[in-house]
Amino acid sequence: MNAINLADAKAQLSALVQRAADGETITILRRGKEVARLGPPDRKLKPIDVEMLRKLTDGMPMTDEVVVKMRRDARY
Repeated sequence: MNAINLADAKAQLSALVQRAADGETITILRRGKEVARLGPPDRKLKPIDVEMLRKLTDGMPMTDEVVVKMRRDARY
């Protein structure tokens, strides 16, 4: 576990996020005291079942009229 002060963390946020994504835990300090930890997510992503997704989407009508109606009826 590495520690870094808040000002340096702000300047290197993208690199710190990448290190956390790679499995490292970074402790962020303010005035020498721990205020936050940046680390990898606790859960793993589930693999996508492509066949199930294909079966689900094959039954959906996606003609131009359907898409136009969805856009017209959508609230922005």
